[in-house]
This record gives sequence, structure tokens and C-alpha cells, in this order.
Amino acid sequence: MERPKDLSISPRVAIIVIILFHVVGLVGLSIPVTRPVFLQIVPFHLLLMLVVIILSHHKLSSRFGIFILIIFWFGFIAEWIGVHKGWLFGNYAYGETLGLKLFDIPLMIGINWFLLIYAAGVTMQRSRLKSAFFRVITGATVLVLLDLIIEPVAIKFDYWQWNDSIIPLKNYACWFLVSAGMLYVFELFSFKKQSIAAPVLLITEFVFFGVLNLILIF
Repeated sequence: MERPKDLSISPRVAIIVIILFHVVGLVGLSIPVTRPVFLQIVPFHLLLMLVVIILSHHKLSSRFGIFILIIFWFGFIAEWIGVHKGWLFGNYAYGETLGLKLFDIPLMIGINWFLLIYAAGVTMQRSRLKSAFFRVITGATVLVLLDLIIEPVAIKFDYWQWNDSIIPLKNYACWFLVSAGMLYVFELFSFKKQSIAAPVLLITEFVFFGVLNLILIF
């Protein structure tokens, strides 16, 4: 029987796609005339990053698929609790930019959580930190720092809005706890060392939202 073809892509191709589409998105969102169009394709950008990251994963398997589903629903349920119960993050609601919603939660938010957790998890995996505990704590801290620079852009571009127009400290505390919980799940799966594509995505997200913050300020 013929063996199924390997669908994975090389780290170089993944990195090129990640950087190229973030640069294009950055330019498009920076120009007022093109901004509305680029905001409409935000969900498609997230889907593209999902495909790139999945295909860059070393040795695709059903086990990896299970991990994706766990993180997707972990993140989605956490957001549902946050929006409908107010127990997590604070008083907020999602806008229209992230696209199709289920129970007032964009489906893309589950995908976004997976991308962030996987990127942070692989980055910590490739670090010199030997302790799983410190990898989880450090990774969660990195994601909180990322959220700090995402928030102003997300509010401006209607990803979500805070009901009191103030981002509560509770948001960052819960980001840390939820991120740590999902990074712990990443550790439990003990994936073999992955390519540099995921860390590049994480760094690119920092640059992307950091530059957008500067553009919005000036």
C-alpha cells in the first residue's frame, strides 16, 4: 500500500508566509482607506496562520489534532465564561471584526488561543528552561505581555470592547491563569522539539501589534 504523502511544509516556507502576511496586514491596517477591507479579512488571516502552523508541526498525528481541539474549546469556554458570567477577564463583549460567533463568542477566538498557546509552548520548549513549571510560568507571562499590547489595537479595531471602557487588572490576572492552564496541557502532550516557525509567529505578533500601537498613537 502506498504511504500517505507528508503534508508538512518546511520551516522556511512557514516563516516566509507568517512574516509576509503580517507585513501586508500591517500596511493595510495602517492606511485609513484600506483599513475597512483588511479588518474584514482578519478571520481569514487567522485561518491562514492556523493552516501554516499545523503544516509546520513535526509529525502530524491525530494526537496533535486532539491537542488543537482541547485548546480551542478550553479557550472558547473560558471566553464564554468571561462574556456571560463575568468570572474571568472582566466585563467585555466581542465586536464584529473576528467574524462568525457562537453564543456571542467568535469561533476565531478559539483558534487564536490555540495559535498563541502553541507558539508560546514551542518557544518555551526550545528555550533553555529545563523545568516544565518555569516553562509554563514564563510562557504565561510572555502571553500577558503580548495581551498588554494587543488590547489597545483590539479595542480600536472592534475585536472586543470593555463595558466600563477600562481594562481591569483582573483581565491580565486571568490571562495569566488561563494561559498557564493551557500551557500545562501543552507540556502534558510532550511533543517532540518543533520547528522555529511557531516562535517566529510569536515574535511577529509582538512586532505587529507593537507597530500598530505606535501608528495609532501618532
